[in-house]
Amino acid sequence: MTNLEIVTGAGPVGWTVAEQLAEDGRRVRVLTRSGSGPQHPLIERTKVDVSDPAAVAEAFEDATAIYHCIHGSKYSAAAWSRELPAGEKVVLEAAGQLGAVVAFPESLYSYDSTVQPMTETGPRTATTGKPGVRTRLLKARAESPTHTVSVVASDFFGPNVRIALAGERMVPTVLAGKTQWLLGSADAPHSFTYVPDLAAAMIAAAHDRSLWDRVLHAPTGPAVTQRQMVEAFAAAGQVRSPKVTAVPGWLLRGVGRLHGDTRELAEMVYQFEKPFVMSSTDSERLLGLTPTPLAEAATNTVAWWRDLEGIAQTAA
Repeated sequence: MTNLEIVTGAGPVGWTVAEQLAEDGRRVRVLTRSGSGPQHPLIERTKVDVSDPAAVAEAFEDATAIYHCIHGSKYSAAAWSRELPAGEKVVLEAAGQLGAVVAFPESLYSYDSTVQPMTETGPRTATTGKPGVRTRLLKARAESPTHTVSVVASDFFGPNVRIALAGERMVPTVLAGKTQWLLGSADAPHSFTYVPDLAAAMIAAAHDRSLWDRVLHAPTGPAVTQRQMVEAFAAAGQVRSPKVTAVPGWLLRGVGRLHGDTRELAEMVYQFEKPFVMSSTDSERLLGLTPTPLAEAATNTVAWWRDLEGIAQTAA
């Protein structure tokens, strides 16, 4: 048996999974269209289009586990519907030929959020828009003969996380002391998942056959408000917490009638208007993992952003 493992995509999740695997001494092959990915002696970066069955089959050769971390080219239901099911089908078929498991990062989009907290066995009933796409993807994985495990996370934060509410929309703003604009309500409880905890959960699940063919929750700390996330980053950065202003959902929905990108954002603003809380207690027990405390996670996140800023200034 080889210890080669495949990561598709080099976004925040794929990048972190690849780094953690390599640090654990495993050979990793990262597949992206550009050939990007983290640099490490055990990481091979390969240019592959995952919509190409022949290229994927060749790239997967000898792999024991696949971590499929590719998302749509655009944050829209149309792009997701066009790209994601077809891409997952190619990956599932190629992995199935090898007998390899496919681990997926998953969101809470498909869940009935009126049932709180959202648990591993909670109803996933969304049918329309981006949430509906996620429901159909989960259904296709369950029906596939290939072994899979889907690890659900809430909104991401952490090193390598840029395009996210608690990424470039929040951390640099907090560190600069500028007014922080938030979505919906600044004070509704909301779960945030630290990406290294999600990556660790995906790896643990892929390596434990008893956890295959189910939906798990990434270890996620107690829900906090968006205001508390701002305060956590300010404390980690040893700066004064900035003024916080929330953009109400009704305003986003109104603008969304005329502006496509805002419409896609407005579709999901319900997650920030009322409590949006997940529980990972059962999965933590199965995985043998616990979430990183918020203060530690915020400190690591701020350090990463400051390192990034230093690199940009040096290159300028």
